[in-house]
Order: sequence, then C-alpha cells, then structure tokens
Amino acid sequence: MSFITLAVELITGFVILFILVKILGKKIIEQITPFTFIAAIVLSELLGNALYDRKVGVEYIIFSMTLWAIMLFIVEVLGQKSLLFRKVSEGKPSVLIRNGIVNRDQLKKNRMNINQLQSLLRQSETFSIREVAYCYLEANGSISILKKTPKQKVQQDDMQLPPKKVYVPVTLIRDGEMLHDELAEIGKNLNWLTNELKNQGVENFQNVFLAEWLEGDGLFVQTFEQVSG
Repeated sequence: MSFITLAVELITGFVILFILVKILGKKIIEQITPFTFIAAIVLSELLGNALYDRKVGVEYIIFSMTLWAIMLFIVEVLGQKSLLFRKVSEGKPSVLIRNGIVNRDQLKKNRMNINQLQSLLRQSETFSIREVAYCYLEANGSISILKKTPKQKVQQDDMQLPPKKVYVPVTLIRDGEMLHDELAEIGKNLNWLTNELKNQGVENFQNVFLAEWLEGDGLFVQTFEQVSG
C-alpha cells in the first residue's frame, strides 16, 4: 500500500466519519445505550480494517460505512416511532436503591455486588449509602442518584455555618461477613458491634447485608430481609 493510497483512504474515512457523526447525532459519541456503544465499536472496526487491508479500496470504505450508517439511522427512526422497539434496543434504568433500601434483586439481575455499587457511588461523590434515597443504573452503565433531603448539597456559606470535620464512612459488615480490619481501624471490637446491632434489632451479624459506621452519625444497617423485599 502506497502512502498516497493510504492518505486517500484516511481522508475519505475521516470525512465519512465526520458526516456520520453529524447525521447520527451526539448519542453515538456519548454511547447513551448499549446499542450505540456496540455501533461505535463496529464503526471504528470497519474503518480500521479497511485502512490496513491492502485488498480493500476507497470504495469499500464508502460502501461499508454508509451501509452501517443507514442501518443505524433506521434503528434510530424506529426507536423514535415505536415505544416497544425503544424498550428492546435501549433498555430501561434499573432501580438499585429505592427509598434508601438497596434492591438486592436488581443488583443480581445486573451482575453487580455491593462492592461495585459502593464504588460507583463514590465516583459520584457519594461516600455512604445512607445518603441515597434513589439510585438508578442507566442503560449506559452510569448511575443517577437522588439524595435524601438532608444530604442534598447546601453551601455552608449560605447557612453561615462554621467548617466541620469530615469523616469517611467505614463498612464493617458486607454480605453477612464481618470486616475485622475495618473494625479495628475505627478502634472498636466485636462486643461493641454486637451491642450496636442488637440496639437495632439484629441478633446475628450474618443476617446483615451492609453495616456502615460514620463518626457522628452512628451505625447504618440494612439486613438481607430488607434488601430482598
């Protein structure tokens, strides 16, 4: 493959890709749905394979990318006109937390565990499940959070409050297993945790789906019975 041929194919691919993004819209860039995610990958593969295959010419690039774009456009039109087709192609959000209670069934359905949920919450500047009223797992894998009213953002300057020391929540029980290192980290022992659980009507830590300690706010507990409801 000569440099001139490669240059022509690169320029052609660049122009077509630019036009397709303009036609198909920003959804293919943001990859809002699983379908647009797959579509973007296939589109890049078509262009990449065409550029470095010596048997493939400019006409192949034009034809393959145009045909793929037409199919994407048809899917977008069908999604706008048919609610049923939209549900199939785009899916719908999953409620991972409802009214402050973790929906364990939805976690299982989406092949997630409590560790991954906590990680996603932290990436969204939410360091404790106790702050969350509702949490939705969107079709593109991101999460949307509605915090409980007392936890919604308010500027301290607006309230004219003095600065307060910030504490990080510590998970002490996860999926019925006690995390001894974390318990030692906050300077507590097993007897203390057992008493705290009993105060909340929990006799056995193995019945606890999640227990989280926050200095100044106490122990937050959700049992398997609560999250499986």
